[in-house]
Amino acid sequence: MFRTLAKATAAIAVVCTAAGAGLVLNEEYANAGTEDHSSAASAGASFTGEKKIRVDGRTVNVSCSGRAAHRHDPLVLLMPGGGEGLDNMAPLQKTLSGTNRVCSYDRLGEGRSDKPAPGTLQTMDDTGALLTKVLDRLAGDRPVVLAGHSLGGYIAARYAPDHTDRVKGLVLLDATVPHLTRDMNRTVPADATGTAAQLRAGALAVNEGQNPEQFVIADGPVRSAGRIPVEILKHESQYAEVPQYGPALERMWAKGQHEWREISRNSRLTTAKGSGHYIHTDRPDLTIKAIHKITHHATHAH
Repeated sequence: MFRTLAKATAAIAVVCTAAGAGLVLNEEYANAGTEDHSSAASAGASFTGEKKIRVDGRTVNVSCSGRAAHRHDPLVLLMPGGGEGLDNMAPLQKTLSGTNRVCSYDRLGEGRSDKPAPGTLQTMDDTGALLTKVLDRLAGDRPVVLAGHSLGGYIAARYAPDHTDRVKGLVLLDATVPHLTRDMNRTVPADATGTAAQLRAGALAVNEGQNPEQFVIADGPVRSAGRIPVEILKHESQYAEVPQYGPALERMWAKGQHEWREISRNSRLTTAKGSGHYIHTDRPDLTIKAIHKITHHATHAH
């Protein structure tokens, strides 16, 4: 269902096919093996390409490239959407690595990382604990800028308020909205038919954990991360294939993006003209500009 409805439901259901095959960065340096003995400094700063690390007995696939000019320049961590591995953001990573140290990782159930334990559901606590340990390995004591798309943006925004000692900036690329289950129920009625009914049922199922990460996408208020700089980019048009409810879905999504502004007193929301849900693919220029802006603020705030 998600494959056939991907264009109409990408922003809502968050589980969708990748927009393009992507690429593996610097394949000549890629390490297909698994390491579990490097220090944070060596694991995070000395390798280029893709490798697997061990975190609490699980294999997590990571990719890093580029070098920071100074020891305390931030690490940029790219966080792909649901149903996608790090390859989806590899072109963006390649571009950013010309001026930044940039890493990405496959969450459990995605890409080339291990799957979650069968029959278990992951919560934000589980996903956040994994993210902390990945950052311990990749960033060490560097400040971090999180740049997340769709579900990756949702996770970044939920994670940041409890980790302002490390996370010094956010870029949210059409992040999954804070109250998706509530808002979907309000926007598409239970008696809807056709594509709208499939979209509604698919979104609610995904939110309950029927997705590759077995991750429960819980509704909840936006918590404050103080004054960290935050750039929020939303799509311009996404729901043309659901004509009966398309305008209402667009209003729902725009309202949810505005809610994310509450994460910081230093946040800005911009509509990425000419983009659908995959803003980093449709408007890489705006995405790169936003990340550079946030990394600049994070560098000078240190």
